[in-house]
Amino acid sequence: MSIVYNEHQKSFHLTNGKISYQFSVENDRFLIHNYWGKAIQSNTMNGDFPLSDHSFSPTPFNVEGREFSMNTQAQEFPVNGYGDFRETALEHRYKDGSFVTQLSYEGYEIIEGKPELEGLPHTYLNEKSEAETLIVYLKDELYNMKYSLHYTIFKEFSIITRSVTIKNDGKEAIEINKLLSASVDFDHSDFDFIQLSGAWGRERELRRNPLSRGVHKIDSKRGTTAHTYQPFFALVDPQTTEHTGEVYGFHFVYTGEFVGSVEVSEYDQTRAQMGINPEHFNWKLEPTDYFQAPEVVMVYSDKGTNDMSQELHKLYQNHLIRGEHQFKERPVLINNWEATYFEFSEEKIEKIAEESSKLGMELFVLDDGWFGKRDDDTTSLGDWFEYEEKLPNGLKSLAESVKNKGMKFGLWFEPEMISKDSKLYKNHPQWLLKANDRHPSHSREQYILDYSQKEAREHIVKQMTAILDEVPIDYIKWDFNRNLTEIGSQSPLIRDGEVSHRFVLGLYDVLEELVTSYPNILWESCSGGGGRYDPGMLYYMPQTWTSDNTDAVARLGIQTGTSFVMPISSMGAHVSAVPNHQVNRMTSLKMRGDVAMAGNLGYELDVTSLSDEEKQTVKDQVSFYKEHRRLIQYGDFYRLLNPFEGKNQTAWIFVDEEKNEALFYYYTILAEANKAMPRVKFVGLDLDKEYRLNQSDVTLYGNELMYKGLYMDPKAPWYECSDKYHVEDFSSVRIKLESVN
Repeated sequence: MSIVYNEHQKSFHLTNGKISYQFSVENDRFLIHNYWGKAIQSNTMNGDFPLSDHSFSPTPFNVEGREFSMNTQAQEFPVNGYGDFRETALEHRYKDGSFVTQLSYEGYEIIEGKPELEGLPHTYLNEKSEAETLIVYLKDELYNMKYSLHYTIFKEFSIITRSVTIKNDGKEAIEINKLLSASVDFDHSDFDFIQLSGAWGRERELRRNPLSRGVHKIDSKRGTTAHTYQPFFALVDPQTTEHTGEVYGFHFVYTGEFVGSVEVSEYDQTRAQMGINPEHFNWKLEPTDYFQAPEVVMVYSDKGTNDMSQELHKLYQNHLIRGEHQFKERPVLINNWEATYFEFSEEKIEKIAEESSKLGMELFVLDDGWFGKRDDDTTSLGDWFEYEEKLPNGLKSLAESVKNKGMKFGLWFEPEMISKDSKLYKNHPQWLLKANDRHPSHSREQYILDYSQKEAREHIVKQMTAILDEVPIDYIKWDFNRNLTEIGSQSPLIRDGEVSHRFVLGLYDVLEELVTSYPNILWESCSGGGGRYDPGMLYYMPQTWTSDNTDAVARLGIQTGTSFVMPISSMGAHVSAVPNHQVNRMTSLKMRGDVAMAGNLGYELDVTSLSDEEKQTVKDQVSFYKEHRRLIQYGDFYRLLNPFEGKNQTAWIFVDEEKNEALFYYYTILAEANKAMPRVKFVGLDLDKEYRLNQSDVTLYGNELMYKGLYMDPKAPWYECSDKYHVEDFSSVRIKLESVN
């Protein structure tokens, strides 16, 4: 691993033997991008893009001739008003109303390790030797503004992270209207554009389309990352598959409003950018102050989208997720929400916990309805004290009772919200987030608590710690059930253009305090399911509730899309009752279990109402999962059949590091009469090892399973329904592979 500066050519080469990233300083002041991709050996690292005189492409001052133009050059950090008519990464508004920025190269620094980003989540190192960082310094001479571009290359990953810092060394305040964390220019546009879009109940749907001329944008203007777009996109070769071809991925380590844009210019050049959405962003940078932009993770693969996913999984597992639960096996939980909703009593909770314990479950989670006067979703948010009428013996007594049954105890919170029907609002109406003199919109009869105000944050932390210090809590589900509107603050000290980002910084401040003070608690993020499933939250909470939609068929797509960017250990997946509460579909308990096992297994139903046969099935599922959860949660994950490709089947496989053990899952959505039997080719096994299938007499070599494949034959001895030819909707097959070598 090395970062090399060629003094003669004024060029930089970041490489680790897997990837190379190159750019140079042209005309002594412009940063020009030269290459990003598979590792190359190069003595020529300066710009080699052919220069020519393009009409209506101006030449910067003090540059001779007509051939060099910012409008055609591949740039590292394009700015506003400098002869580049494409999307920019930076825009200021100066005191005189001007928005023209002209930057010059000032120097560089190469350091071992990776600096932390103060107040922001970020990838980190366990040892300095795991990465090197290049810091490139730029300056605006007129206003004495200084810019630091950070590039970190990891030793073991095909990944570079980028971020930007601005410092005001001038004598007057400067407004930042736009600051993106990463911008990369490609010299062609022969790409497909991949995004993970969706909505509540159908998060992270995989969308892939050919790139065309113009600006393609994913973003959030909702104050948070939201259900509609994951803060991720990828540019891939049109021939790229799951396991072959080039991929360039961009993922934003941030929980607020973001933008990811890709522009194809009139010369078929492609500019890919990511950063804070400028829509609600206007930051006043006073003299001597600095602004730190969040981090973008840029990943390259020449082995397809699944390899890109594995690079992200391993980076996040080892260098983003923190704390005691980073590599711990996640407990099998039971959540009472779909079993009771708001209508529960201590007696009902005790019965569910008692039965769950008998079935082998390890963690009981008490969901919404335990606090204030909370009997529905119209009241009490912000009043984080026990609802004594509903819980006459108190939370502590209930938690101890659950623990006496051999289970851990978890609790639901929604600490960023406020109800008008609450003591908190009555005492502090000024903490409701809204623009001054504007009426606030409500959603589900709830409003946003202004986390840009320190006093509001401190009040919530005080309430939560009072409970956490008294009640033996092992797990917290942190929910967020609406998006921000009328984004502003009632505090006269906070500019409205800064509220969106300051809200996120306030959230990070609260999370850092709580997860540091209570390191033994397993924290799970939730936002109406997967509405805030982003790398920023993963830094504080090692797992996320993937979606409120627990239908097994819907979850095939949701969990496939999620696996594109997030490690399996972070993915909450529950078995719920049928008919399903979101789509009203009837699916087998077996399939629901097999789908939920492809994540952190949990249950969200009334186990006291199950039949004896169903209870035995659940008990067997829990037992099997416990035996294999380390493989599932921390093994290598491969997507084999993708539900977004119009297929009736989905398949994936988990393989351990030594390739001695694997779990294969195959799902059929709708049964088809007189259908040719499908054959599935496996991935990730050891070619030369022999594997036994489901403890049967059948053994096959890895090369047979990977190159030849395996028929999904219901009559085969390893097939779970081998007693008869079995055809039905919504079916699943699980195959355990064990090396016999």
